[in-house]
Amino acid sequence: MTELLYLKDSYIKEFAAEIIDDLGDSVILDKTAFYPGGGGQPNDEGWLLLDEKRLDVKKVEKREDLVLHFVNKDAGTNISGKKVKGLIDWDKRYTYMKYHTAIHLLDALLRKNFGKAFLTGGQIFLEKARVDVDYPDLNKTMMPEIESMVNNEIKKGREVVVRFLSKEEAEKIPDLARTKPGQELLKKLETVRVVEIVGLDMQMDGGTHVKNINEIGGIRITNFENKGSHNKRIEFALV
Repeated sequence: MTELLYLKDSYIKEFAAEIIDDLGDSVILDKTAFYPGGGGQPNDEGWLLLDEKRLDVKKVEKREDLVLHFVNKDAGTNISGKKVKGLIDWDKRYTYMKYHTAIHLLDALLRKNFGKAFLTGGQIFLEKARVDVDYPDLNKTMMPEIESMVNNEIKKGREVVVRFLSKEEAEKIPDLARTKPGQELLKKLETVRVVEIVGLDMQMDGGTHVKNINEIGGIRITNFENKGSHNKRIEFALV
């Protein structure tokens, strides 16, 4: 089992670990701060420092309770049992964190101000993020209002906290899991990780986030697509 350090602290930039298995093109660590991707958020990138060598980590993948770190090590070598230092590419990670929290904020404000709006998906990139919204009345003319609404809330600032709830506690909170896959996952979990924008929103979530929404800085909506009555797509960039 790989201990997932990022679940408790999104701001860990480096960590010490041991390689518990060498699979050739990838290694498994006993603990990691590398986010393996999921929920529309890309995997972290960075490096593993092994003795005098610096191994690039471009791909990270979670398989059940293990995390695979794909590295460019020498062919034919086995480095199981070695101690390493993990370094996160912080510029990328922090950008992903800001986008991820911005998506939660956008979701919360759409629900608060347009009660029938539901985010059905999202994807984060380095230069932008997109969300798909099930809200038939959503249209392009509303984008300036929504952009202003999000940016005004960012200026106010709200803390973002991570909580770990029991299944019983989680099941009592309405809309904690907002997608069908999330609702199915909630049924299987004994402990549920929740990300809360204090006073505004609470969602089951496994990704990384900033500590306060003011760290987002601001957003600019760059595109709107009508992809059907139940699928409107909003794209935005950080500013």
